[in-house]
Amino acid sequence: MIQVENVTLQYPGGKGIKDVSFRVKQGQVMGYLGPNGAGKTTTIRCLLGFSRADSGSCLIGGMDCWRQAPDIQRFLGYLPGEIAFLDGMTGRQFLEFMSRMRGMKDNTRQKELEERFEIDPSGKIKRYSKGMKQKVGIIAAFMNDPQVIILDEPTSGLDPLMQNRFTELVLSEKKRGKTILMSSHVFEEVEKTCDHVVIIRDGQIILEDSIQALGQSQRKSFLLRLVRPEDASRLAQLGCDVEFLAPDQFKIEIQQEQIGSLLRLLAQLEVISFESKSQSLEEIFLHLYGKGGIHESDAI
Repeated sequence: MIQVENVTLQYPGGKGIKDVSFRVKQGQVMGYLGPNGAGKTTTIRCLLGFSRADSGSCLIGGMDCWRQAPDIQRFLGYLPGEIAFLDGMTGRQFLEFMSRMRGMKDNTRQKELEERFEIDPSGKIKRYSKGMKQKVGIIAAFMNDPQVIILDEPTSGLDPLMQNRFTELVLSEKKRGKTILMSSHVFEEVEKTCDHVVIIRDGQIILEDSIQALGQSQRKSFLLRLVRPEDASRLAQLGCDVEFLAPDQFKIEIQQEQIGSLLRLLAQLEVISFESKSQSLEEIFLHLYGKGGIHESDAI
């Protein structure tokens, strides 16, 4: 449903994306990850027809995102990272405006979403909190029952309860066969909802894989307690990354192929406890970037 093929778009300052390619199948939820300035929003702008790529192509539902943008908008839902509302409108007036723009005849879905996110949209938007504005944006993105949905930082400003409601919404839409591309910094949200993940760095894709395969293929983490803490030096000699947690407790990370060597070494040591620690998507992300490699900058 979504095809990005060898897309390059360079800005005068040197920012942008270069030779970016990925595909999102129908009924799939794809997580699009990267720090601010990595190129996520630039990619999304090309998909929405807001920006024209220097080279390559973007297709949604087989239609060209630049030349056929108005046709695509009829079955697309979009939540921008920063929502711009019309001054003076109430939340209901804004949603009614969006409904008329899309030619919607039935507002049943809109009312269901208002109840799900516990919002009364009768107040002036300019008086809304960040979370309230985000709820209005989410409702606007989903209320026309779109086939394809593009979400840019969708839970920004939401409290934990509403974040869970949003996760439930995405999972229910996935069951209904909707195709979703979601840019997010909330790793738990991505792990719960996404089938695949694409990670972009400095405008280029550095990793694409399924959530399941990504977790299995990365470095393995273990929590270890030793009778003699000095024995931890032998773990480092094996090639493990060893992190001191307490006088007798350590966190170790190794490659999958090193597990056999680790177990043989542990058989020679006095071990109090040894347990596997599942590696979160956030840890994988930080490992790929390097702890000193992520710099905050304005999103493009």
